[in-house]
Amino acid sequence: MAEHVMVLPQYGMGMQDGEIVRWLKAEGDRVSEGETIVEVEAAKTTVEVPAPVAGTLKRIVAGEGETVDVRAAIAIIETA
Repeated sequence: MAEHVMVLPQYGMGMQDGEIVRWLKAEGDRVSEGETIVEVEAAKTTVEVPAPVAGTLKRIVAGEGETVDVRAAIAIIETA
């Protein structure tokens, strides 16, 4: 098994951070590549962030209500 670090992507040049609004998956849940798994508020808009790979959501690094920098780790996905 390998681990993939999921980071907060940058949506637009002015985006420097984002607040985790809601996780749509819980630790231990299976996720598909491209499936929306978290909602983030950035620049006064809410964006849906998809899983970059398929696997199991092993650990949520940034919880709901936390503000994280762009490219900071928000979750660990375990891949087969």
